[in-house]
Amino acid sequence: MAPERSRGELRDNLIGNRAFYGEMIGIVVPIIIQNTVSNVVSLLDNVMVGRVGTLQMSAVAIVNQLLFIFNLCIFGGLAGAGIFATQYAGAKDHEGVRHCFRIKWMLALGMLAVALGVLLAFPDRLISIYLAEGTSAADLAATLSYGRDYLFVMLAGLLPFAVAQVYASTLREVGETRLPMLASVIAILVNLVFNYLLIFGKMGFPKLGVTGAAIATVLSRYVEVAIIMVYTHARKSSFPFIHGAYRSLRVPAPLVRDILRRGMPLLINEFFWSSGMAVLLQCYSVRGLDVVAACNIASTVSNLFKVVFLSMGNAVAIMVGQALGANEVERAKTTAWRLMAAAVASNVVMSGLLFLLAPSIPHIYNTEPHVREIATQMLYVVAGMMPVYSFSHCCYFTLRSGGRTLITFMFDSVFTWGVSVTTACALAYMTRMPIVPLYLIVQSLEMIKAVIGFILVKKGVWVRNIVAAHEQEGAAC
Repeated sequence: MAPERSRGELRDNLIGNRAFYGEMIGIVVPIIIQNTVSNVVSLLDNVMVGRVGTLQMSAVAIVNQLLFIFNLCIFGGLAGAGIFATQYAGAKDHEGVRHCFRIKWMLALGMLAVALGVLLAFPDRLISIYLAEGTSAADLAATLSYGRDYLFVMLAGLLPFAVAQVYASTLREVGETRLPMLASVIAILVNLVFNYLLIFGKMGFPKLGVTGAAIATVLSRYVEVAIIMVYTHARKSSFPFIHGAYRSLRVPAPLVRDILRRGMPLLINEFFWSSGMAVLLQCYSVRGLDVVAACNIASTVSNLFKVVFLSMGNAVAIMVGQALGANEVERAKTTAWRLMAAAVASNVVMSGLLFLLAPSIPHIYNTEPHVREIATQMLYVVAGMMPVYSFSHCCYFTLRSGGRTLITFMFDSVFTWGVSVTTACALAYMTRMPIVPLYLIVQSLEMIKAVIGFILVKKGVWVRNIVAAHEQEGAAC
Protein backbone atom coordinates (compact mmCIF):
# COMPACT_ATOMS: atom_id res chain seq x y z
CA MET A 1 0.00 0.00 0.00
CA ALA A 2 2.82 2.37 0.84
CA PRO A 3 4.23 2.46 -2.71
CA GLU A 4 0.73 3.04 -4.10
CA ARG A 5 0.14 5.88 -1.63
CA SER A 6 3.53 7.33 -2.53
CA ARG A 7 2.73 7.21 -6.24
CA GLY A 8 -0.65 8.80 -5.56
CA GLU A 9 0.91 11.62 -3.58
CA LEU A 10 3.48 12.17 -6.31
CA ARG A 11 0.74 12.31 -8.95
CA ASP A 12 -1.28 14.79 -6.86
CA ASN A 13 1.80 16.98 -6.40
CA LEU A 14 2.62 17.05 -10.11
CA ILE A 15 -0.81 16.95 -11.78
CA GLY A 16 -3.39 19.59 -10.94
CA ASN A 17 -7.18 19.66 -11.25
CA ARG A 18 -9.28 21.52 -13.80
CA ALA A 19 -9.40 24.70 -11.69
CA PHE A 20 -5.60 24.75 -11.42
CA TYR A 21 -5.06 24.41 -15.15
CA GLY A 22 -7.81 26.94 -15.83
CA GLU A 23 -5.96 29.51 -13.71
CA MET A 24 -2.62 28.58 -15.27
CA ILE A 25 -3.96 28.87 -18.82
CA GLY A 26 -5.59 32.21 -18.02
CA ILE A 27 -2.20 33.58 -17.02
CA VAL A 28 0.08 31.78 -19.45
CA VAL A 29 -1.83 31.87 -22.73
CA PRO A 30 -1.86 35.71 -23.13
CA ILE A 31 1.87 35.77 -22.33
CA ILE A 32 2.54 32.92 -24.77
CA ILE A 33 0.58 34.75 -27.48
CA GLN A 34 2.50 37.95 -26.79
CA ASN A 35 5.87 36.20 -26.79
CA THR A 36 5.03 34.12 -29.84
CA VAL A 37 4.00 37.13 -31.92
CA SER A 38 7.07 38.99 -30.67
CA ASN A 39 9.42 36.18 -31.63
CA VAL A 40 7.76 35.55 -34.99
CA VAL A 41 8.22 39.21 -35.86
CA SER A 42 11.79 39.14 -34.49
CA LEU A 43 12.44 36.22 -36.82
CA LEU A 44 10.96 38.11 -39.77
CA ASP A 45 12.94 41.23 -38.81
CA ASN A 46 16.05 39.10 -38.64
CA VAL A 47 15.36 37.63 -42.06
CA MET A 48 14.76 41.10 -43.55
CA VAL A 49 18.00 42.48 -42.12
CA GLY A 50 19.75 39.30 -43.23
CA ARG A 51 18.60 39.89 -46.79
CA VAL A 52 20.51 43.16 -46.75
CA GLY A 53 23.72 41.28 -45.93
CA THR A 54 25.53 39.05 -43.43
CA LEU A 55 27.63 41.93 -42.08
CA GLN A 56 24.51 43.99 -41.39
CA MET A 57 22.90 41.02 -39.64
CA SER A 58 26.01 40.53 -37.50
CA ALA A 59 26.12 44.23 -36.60
CA VAL A 60 22.48 44.22 -35.50
CA ALA A 61 23.06 41.03 -33.49
CA ILE A 62 26.01 42.61 -31.66
CA VAL A 63 24.10 45.79 -30.75
CA ASN A 64 21.04 43.84 -29.68
CA GLN A 65 23.26 41.76 -27.38
CA LEU A 66 24.46 44.99 -25.74
CA LEU A 67 20.90 46.32 -25.43
CA PHE A 68 19.85 42.94 -24.04
CA ILE A 69 21.89 43.80 -20.94
CA PHE A 70 19.83 46.98 -20.42
CA ASN A 71 16.58 45.12 -21.05
CA LEU A 72 17.40 42.45 -18.48
CA CYS A 73 18.58 45.05 -15.97
CA ILE A 74 15.17 46.70 -16.28
CA PHE A 75 13.47 43.34 -15.69
CA GLY A 76 15.75 42.57 -12.75
CA GLY A 77 15.57 46.05 -11.26
CA LEU A 78 11.77 46.01 -11.31
CA ALA A 79 11.55 42.42 -10.11
CA GLY A 80 12.36 43.23 -6.49
CA ALA A 81 9.40 45.59 -6.27
CA GLY A 82 7.44 43.08 -8.35
CA ILE A 83 7.85 40.34 -5.74
CA PHE A 84 6.29 42.63 -3.14
CA ALA A 85 3.61 43.85 -5.58
CA THR A 86 2.55 40.28 -6.38
CA GLN A 87 2.20 39.39 -2.71
CA TYR A 88 0.41 42.69 -1.97
CA ALA A 89 -1.98 41.83 -4.82
CA GLY A 90 -2.57 38.41 -3.25
CA ALA A 91 -3.39 40.16 0.05
CA LYS A 92 -5.69 42.71 -1.77
CA ASP A 93 -3.50 45.59 -0.54
CA HIS A 94 -3.81 48.19 -3.33
CA GLU A 95 -1.81 50.82 -1.45
CA GLY A 96 1.11 48.41 -1.23
CA VAL A 97 0.97 47.79 -4.99
CA ARG A 98 0.88 51.57 -5.56
CA HIS A 99 4.04 52.06 -3.49
CA CYS A 100 5.79 49.35 -5.50
CA PHE A 101 4.71 51.05 -8.74
CA ARG A 102 6.31 54.31 -7.63
CA ILE A 103 9.53 52.60 -6.66
CA LYS A 104 9.65 50.95 -10.09
CA TRP A 105 9.54 54.39 -11.74
CA MET A 106 12.53 55.59 -9.72
CA LEU A 107 14.53 52.46 -10.46
CA ALA A 108 13.72 52.50 -14.18
CA LEU A 109 14.77 56.13 -14.64
CA GLY A 110 17.98 55.55 -12.71
CA MET A 111 18.94 52.55 -14.86
CA LEU A 112 18.04 54.47 -18.02
CA ALA A 113 20.45 57.28 -17.11
CA VAL A 114 23.28 54.81 -16.48
CA ALA A 115 22.66 52.92 -19.73
CA LEU A 116 22.57 56.07 -21.86
CA GLY A 117 25.78 57.29 -20.26
CA VAL A 118 27.67 54.06 -20.96
CA LEU A 119 26.36 53.46 -24.49
CA LEU A 120 26.93 57.05 -25.61
CA ALA A 121 30.43 57.17 -24.12
CA PHE A 122 31.82 53.88 -25.47
CA PRO A 123 29.86 52.77 -28.58
CA ASP A 124 32.82 51.77 -30.77
CA ARG A 125 34.70 50.04 -27.98
CA LEU A 126 31.68 47.95 -26.99
CA ILE A 127 30.90 46.86 -30.56
CA SER A 128 34.56 46.14 -31.38
CA ILE A 129 34.96 43.45 -28.70
CA TYR A 130 32.87 41.15 -30.92
CA LEU A 131 34.94 41.69 -34.05
CA ALA A 132 37.42 38.84 -34.42
CA GLU A 133 41.01 39.73 -35.34
CA GLY A 134 41.06 37.37 -38.32
CA THR A 135 38.29 39.32 -40.08
CA SER A 136 39.30 41.57 -42.99
CA ALA A 137 39.77 45.27 -42.26
CA ALA A 138 36.99 46.19 -44.71
CA ASP A 139 34.49 43.85 -43.03
CA LEU A 140 35.47 45.10 -39.57
CA ALA A 141 35.00 48.74 -40.57
CA ALA A 142 31.67 48.05 -42.28
CA THR A 143 30.29 46.03 -39.35
CA LEU A 144 31.36 48.72 -36.88
CA SER A 145 29.70 51.43 -39.00
CA TYR A 146 26.44 49.49 -39.34
CA GLY A 147 26.43 48.75 -35.61
CA ARG A 148 27.03 52.37 -34.65
CA ASP A 149 24.22 53.63 -36.89
CA TYR A 150 21.81 51.06 -35.49
CA LEU A 151 22.78 51.73 -31.87
CA PHE A 152 22.34 55.50 -31.95
CA VAL A 153 18.78 55.22 -33.25
CA MET A 154 17.89 52.41 -30.82
CA LEU A 155 18.89 54.59 -27.86
CA ALA A 156 15.77 56.69 -28.48
CA GLY A 157 13.67 53.61 -27.68
CA LEU A 158 15.11 52.92 -24.24
CA LEU A 159 12.79 55.37 -22.41
CA PRO A 160 9.48 54.01 -23.78
CA PHE A 161 10.71 50.47 -23.21
CA ALA A 162 11.49 51.19 -19.55
CA VAL A 163 8.16 52.95 -18.93
CA ALA A 164 6.21 50.17 -20.66
CA GLN A 165 7.86 47.62 -18.36
CA VAL A 166 6.94 49.66 -15.26
CA TYR A 167 3.27 49.53 -16.26
CA ALA A 168 3.15 46.07 -17.86
CA SER A 169 4.92 44.29 -15.00
CA THR A 170 2.60 45.86 -12.41
CA LEU A 171 -0.47 44.95 -14.45
CA ARG A 172 0.67 41.32 -14.64
CA GLU A 173 1.33 41.25 -10.91
CA VAL A 174 -2.27 42.23 -10.21
CA GLY A 175 -3.48 39.55 -12.63
CA GLU A 176 -4.01 41.60 -15.82
CA THR A 177 -2.09 39.84 -18.60
CA ARG A 178 -4.30 40.66 -21.60
CA LEU A 179 -3.57 44.39 -21.85
CA PRO A 180 0.23 44.02 -22.01
CA MET A 181 -0.30 41.27 -24.56
CA LEU A 182 -2.58 43.42 -26.74
CA ALA A 183 -0.26 46.44 -26.57
CA SER A 184 2.74 44.28 -27.40
CA VAL A 185 1.04 42.58 -30.35
CA ILE A 186 -0.03 45.93 -31.85
CA ALA A 187 3.45 47.36 -31.36
CA ILE A 188 5.03 44.29 -32.90
CA LEU A 189 2.85 44.57 -35.99
CA VAL A 190 3.80 48.25 -36.31
CA ASN A 191 7.43 47.20 -36.07
CA LEU A 192 6.99 44.57 -38.77
CA VAL A 193 5.25 46.90 -41.21
CA PHE A 194 7.73 49.74 -40.84
CA ASN A 195 10.66 47.33 -40.97
CA TYR A 196 9.50 46.28 -44.41
CA LEU A 197 8.92 49.87 -45.52
CA LEU A 198 12.12 51.37 -44.14
CA ILE A 199 14.64 48.57 -44.64
CA PHE A 200 13.79 48.06 -48.31
CA GLY A 201 12.35 51.51 -49.16
CA LYS A 202 8.86 50.41 -50.17
CA MET A 203 5.77 52.57 -50.94
CA GLY A 204 7.78 55.77 -51.24
CA PHE A 205 9.71 55.41 -47.97
CA PRO A 206 13.51 55.82 -48.04
CA LYS A 207 15.67 52.69 -48.21
CA LEU A 208 17.54 52.87 -44.90
CA GLY A 209 18.75 49.31 -44.25
CA VAL A 210 19.71 48.65 -40.62
CA THR A 211 18.90 52.24 -39.67
CA GLY A 212 15.36 51.69 -40.93
CA ALA A 213 15.10 48.58 -38.76
CA ALA A 214 16.07 50.64 -35.71
CA ILE A 215 13.57 53.42 -36.52
CA ALA A 216 10.78 50.85 -36.85
CA THR A 217 11.64 49.33 -33.46
CA VAL A 218 11.72 52.71 -31.71
CA LEU A 219 8.39 53.72 -33.26
CA SER A 220 6.79 50.47 -32.10
CA ARG A 221 7.94 51.03 -28.54
CA TYR A 222 6.26 54.43 -28.37
CA VAL A 223 3.06 52.85 -29.70
CA GLU A 224 3.23 50.13 -27.03
CA VAL A 225 3.76 52.46 -24.08
CA ALA A 226 1.02 54.83 -25.29
CA ILE A 227 -1.54 52.00 -25.45
CA ILE A 228 -0.67 50.66 -22.00
CA MET A 229 -0.66 54.05 -20.27
CA VAL A 230 -3.86 55.35 -21.87
CA TYR A 231 -5.82 52.15 -21.18
CA THR A 232 -4.58 51.82 -17.60
CA HIS A 233 -5.52 55.38 -16.68
CA ALA A 234 -8.85 55.14 -18.51
CA ARG A 235 -9.81 52.04 -16.49
CA LYS A 236 -8.84 53.15 -12.99
CA SER A 237 -11.73 51.21 -11.46
CA SER A 238 -10.15 47.99 -12.76
CA PHE A 239 -6.66 48.93 -11.56
CA PRO A 240 -6.98 50.54 -8.10
CA PHE A 241 -3.21 50.89 -7.72
CA ILE A 242 -3.18 53.68 -10.34
CA HIS A 243 -5.50 55.91 -8.25
CA GLY A 244 -3.33 58.75 -6.97
CA ALA A 245 -0.16 57.04 -8.17
CA TYR A 246 1.31 60.38 -9.29
CA ARG A 247 -0.25 62.50 -6.55
CA SER A 248 2.85 61.91 -4.52
CA LEU A 249 6.15 60.08 -4.84
CA ARG A 250 6.10 59.23 -1.15
CA VAL A 251 6.95 55.64 -0.33
CA PRO A 252 7.42 54.30 3.21
CA ALA A 253 11.13 54.18 3.97
CA PRO A 254 11.00 50.63 5.43
CA LEU A 255 9.42 49.35 2.22
CA VAL A 256 12.07 51.08 0.10
CA ARG A 257 14.73 49.52 2.29
CA ASP A 258 13.21 46.04 2.02
CA ILE A 259 12.70 46.27 -1.75
CA LEU A 260 16.25 47.46 -2.29
CA ARG A 261 17.58 44.78 0.02
CA ARG A 262 15.73 42.03 -1.83
CA GLY A 263 15.68 43.66 -5.25
CA MET A 264 19.32 44.69 -5.55
CA PRO A 265 20.50 41.07 -5.84
CA LEU A 266 17.97 40.62 -8.66
CA LEU A 267 19.24 43.71 -10.48
CA ILE A 268 22.82 42.60 -9.99
CA ASN A 269 21.83 39.10 -11.04
CA GLU A 270 20.21 40.24 -14.30
CA PHE A 271 23.19 42.47 -15.05
CA PHE A 272 25.71 39.72 -14.49
CA TRP A 273 23.58 37.06 -16.19
CA SER A 274 22.94 39.18 -19.29
CA SER A 275 26.54 40.37 -19.42
CA GLY A 276 27.50 36.71 -19.06
CA MET A 277 25.42 35.94 -22.16
CA ALA A 278 27.20 38.82 -23.92
CA VAL A 279 30.58 37.37 -22.94
CA LEU A 280 29.51 33.93 -24.17
CA LEU A 281 28.70 35.45 -27.58
CA GLN A 282 32.07 37.20 -27.51
CA CYS A 283 33.76 33.85 -26.83
CA TYR A 284 31.92 32.29 -29.75
CA SER A 285 32.80 35.31 -31.94
CA VAL A 286 36.49 34.40 -31.60
CA ARG A 287 35.72 31.82 -34.30
CA GLY A 288 34.70 34.62 -36.71
CA LEU A 289 31.85 36.94 -37.75
CA ASP A 290 30.15 34.02 -39.49
CA VAL A 291 29.71 32.42 -36.08
CA VAL A 292 28.10 35.63 -34.78
CA ALA A 293 25.63 35.46 -37.67
CA ALA A 294 24.95 31.76 -36.99
CA CYS A 295 24.43 32.43 -33.27
CA ASN A 296 22.03 35.20 -34.17
CA ILE A 297 20.00 32.87 -36.39
CA ALA A 298 19.99 30.06 -33.82
CA SER A 299 19.03 32.41 -30.99
CA THR A 300 16.23 34.12 -32.91
CA VAL A 301 14.75 30.83 -34.15
CA SER A 302 15.07 28.98 -30.83
CA ASN A 303 13.45 31.87 -28.93
CA LEU A 304 10.29 31.17 -30.90
CA PHE A 305 10.23 27.63 -29.50
CA LYS A 306 11.13 28.74 -25.96
CA VAL A 307 8.01 30.87 -25.51
CA VAL A 308 6.19 28.19 -23.51
CA PHE A 309 8.74 27.74 -20.75
CA LEU A 310 9.61 31.44 -20.64
CA SER A 311 5.91 32.19 -20.16
CA MET A 312 5.62 29.47 -17.52
CA GLY A 313 8.20 31.40 -15.50
CA ASN A 314 5.74 34.29 -15.32
CA ALA A 315 3.02 31.88 -14.19
CA VAL A 316 5.28 30.62 -11.41
CA ALA A 317 6.04 34.17 -10.26
CA ILE A 318 2.36 35.16 -10.22
CA MET A 319 0.63 32.02 -8.94
CA VAL A 320 3.24 31.01 -6.36
CA GLY A 321 3.81 34.61 -5.27
CA GLN A 322 0.10 35.25 -4.73
CA ALA A 323 -0.26 32.00 -2.77
CA LEU A 324 2.59 33.05 -0.50
CA GLY A 325 1.06 36.52 -0.12
CA ALA A 326 -2.20 34.89 0.98
CA ASN A 327 -0.16 32.84 3.48
CA GLU A 328 -1.16 29.54 1.83
CA VAL A 329 2.19 27.79 2.05
CA GLU A 330 1.10 24.29 1.03
CA ARG A 331 -0.75 25.64 -2.00
CA ALA A 332 2.39 27.55 -2.98
CA LYS A 333 4.52 24.39 -2.79
CA THR A 334 2.08 22.26 -4.74
CA THR A 335 1.59 25.00 -7.34
CA ALA A 336 5.33 25.28 -7.91
CA TRP A 337 5.79 21.54 -8.58
CA ARG A 338 2.73 21.33 -10.80
CA LEU A 339 3.88 24.26 -12.90
CA MET A 340 7.34 22.73 -13.25
CA ALA A 341 5.83 19.44 -14.41
CA ALA A 342 3.62 21.27 -16.93
CA ALA A 343 6.59 23.29 -18.18
CA VAL A 344 8.82 20.26 -18.72
CA ALA A 345 6.06 18.20 -20.39
CA SER A 346 5.12 21.00 -22.78
CA ASN A 347 8.74 21.62 -23.68
CA VAL A 348 9.34 18.00 -24.59
CA VAL A 349 6.81 18.68 -27.36
CA MET A 350 8.42 21.99 -28.33
CA SER A 351 11.83 20.34 -28.32
CA GLY A 352 10.60 17.70 -30.79
CA LEU A 353 9.18 20.37 -33.10
CA LEU A 354 12.42 22.35 -33.10
CA PHE A 355 14.45 19.21 -33.79
CA LEU A 356 12.28 18.39 -36.81
CA LEU A 357 12.37 21.94 -38.22
CA ALA A 358 16.01 22.77 -37.44
CA PRO A 359 17.37 21.71 -40.86
CA SER A 360 14.93 23.82 -42.85
CA ILE A 361 14.39 27.10 -40.95
CA PRO A 362 17.91 28.57 -41.47
CA HIS A 363 17.36 28.31 -45.23
CA ILE A 364 14.96 31.25 -45.12
CA TYR A 365 18.01 33.44 -44.45
CA ASN A 366 19.93 34.97 -47.34
CA THR A 367 23.36 34.05 -46.03
CA GLU A 368 26.24 31.69 -46.80
CA PRO A 369 25.61 27.90 -46.67
CA HIS A 370 28.19 27.29 -43.94
CA VAL A 371 26.47 29.90 -41.72
CA ARG A 372 23.19 28.03 -42.16
CA GLU A 373 24.89 24.73 -41.33
CA ILE A 374 26.38 26.06 -38.09
CA ALA A 375 23.00 27.54 -37.12
CA THR A 376 21.28 24.20 -37.78
CA GLN A 377 23.73 22.31 -35.56
CA MET A 378 23.22 24.88 -32.79
CA LEU A 379 19.45 24.44 -33.07
CA TYR A 380 19.87 20.68 -32.57
CA VAL A 381 21.76 21.43 -29.35
CA VAL A 382 19.05 23.80 -28.10
CA ALA A 383 16.31 21.30 -28.99
CA GLY A 384 17.99 18.62 -26.90
CA MET A 385 18.39 20.94 -23.92
CA MET A 386 14.97 22.62 -23.88
CA PRO A 387 13.32 20.43 -21.20
CA VAL A 388 16.33 21.11 -18.97
CA TYR A 389 16.15 24.85 -19.66
CA SER A 390 12.46 24.85 -18.75
CA PHE A 391 13.00 23.08 -15.43
CA SER A 392 15.86 25.34 -14.28
CA HIS A 393 13.91 28.42 -15.45
CA CYS A 394 10.94 27.47 -13.27
CA CYS A 395 13.29 26.73 -10.36
CA TYR A 396 14.67 30.26 -10.67
CA PHE A 397 11.21 31.88 -10.52
CA THR A 398 10.14 29.64 -7.65
CA LEU A 399 13.14 30.68 -5.59
CA ARG A 400 12.52 34.31 -6.50
CA SER A 401 8.81 34.24 -5.59
CA GLY A 402 9.63 33.97 -1.90
CA GLY A 403 12.08 36.85 -1.97
CA ARG A 404 15.19 34.65 -1.67
CA THR A 405 17.05 36.91 -4.05
CA LEU A 406 20.55 36.20 -2.77
CA ILE A 407 19.98 32.51 -3.44
CA THR A 408 18.70 33.27 -6.94
CA PHE A 409 21.81 35.39 -7.55
CA MET A 410 24.02 32.45 -6.59
CA PHE A 411 21.88 30.05 -8.62
CA ASP A 412 21.83 32.18 -11.77
CA SER A 413 24.70 34.64 -12.14
CA VAL A 414 27.36 32.95 -10.04
CA PHE A 415 26.72 29.72 -11.95
CA THR A 416 26.80 31.54 -15.31
CA TRP A 417 30.12 33.24 -14.62
CA GLY A 418 31.73 30.58 -12.48
CA VAL A 419 30.84 27.64 -14.71
CA SER A 420 29.48 28.58 -18.16
CA VAL A 421 31.59 31.66 -18.94
CA THR A 422 34.74 30.15 -17.45
CA THR A 423 34.32 26.99 -19.54
CA ALA A 424 33.52 28.94 -22.73
CA CYS A 425 36.53 31.25 -22.33
CA ALA A 426 38.86 28.32 -21.68
CA LEU A 427 37.63 26.40 -24.71
CA ALA A 428 37.52 29.44 -27.02
CA TYR A 429 40.93 30.90 -26.18
CA MET A 430 42.96 27.86 -25.09
CA THR A 431 41.85 25.28 -27.68
CA ARG A 432 41.05 25.12 -31.37
CA MET A 433 37.80 23.27 -30.77
CA PRO A 434 35.24 23.94 -33.54
CA ILE A 435 32.29 26.10 -32.59
CA VAL A 436 29.56 23.42 -32.55
CA PRO A 437 31.15 21.05 -29.97
CA LEU A 438 32.21 24.11 -27.97
CA TYR A 439 28.62 25.34 -27.98
CA LEU A 440 27.34 21.86 -27.05
CA ILE A 441 29.61 21.61 -24.01
CA VAL A 442 28.69 25.07 -22.72
CA GLN A 443 24.94 24.50 -23.15
CA SER A 444 25.11 21.06 -21.52
CA LEU A 445 26.31 22.67 -18.29
CA GLU A 446 22.67 23.67 -17.73
CA MET A 447 22.06 20.12 -16.47
CA ILE A 448 24.20 20.86 -13.41
CA LYS A 449 22.16 23.99 -12.75
CA ALA A 450 18.90 22.02 -13.01
CA VAL A 451 20.09 19.54 -10.36
CA ILE A 452 21.02 22.41 -8.01
CA GLY A 453 17.62 24.02 -8.63
CA PHE A 454 15.79 20.79 -7.81
CA ILE A 455 17.63 20.48 -4.49
CA LEU A 456 16.94 24.10 -3.49
CA VAL A 457 13.25 23.97 -4.39
CA LYS A 458 12.73 20.60 -2.68
CA LYS A 459 14.33 21.92 0.52
CA GLY A 460 11.77 24.75 0.57
CA VAL A 461 14.33 27.49 1.22
CA TRP A 462 12.16 29.84 -0.85
CA VAL A 463 8.93 29.51 1.17
CA ARG A 464 8.26 32.85 2.82
CA ASN A 465 5.52 35.50 2.99
CA ILE A 466 7.70 38.59 2.64
CA VAL A 467 4.76 41.02 2.94
CA ALA A 468 3.86 39.63 6.36
CA ALA A 469 7.52 39.66 7.36
CA HIS A 470 7.83 43.29 6.28
CA GLU A 471 4.74 44.30 8.26
CA GLN A 472 6.00 42.47 11.34
CA GLU A 473 9.35 44.25 11.08
CA GLY A 474 7.55 47.57 10.69
CA ALA A 475 5.39 46.89 13.78
CA ALA A 476 8.47 45.95 15.78
CA CYS A 477 10.11 49.23 14.84
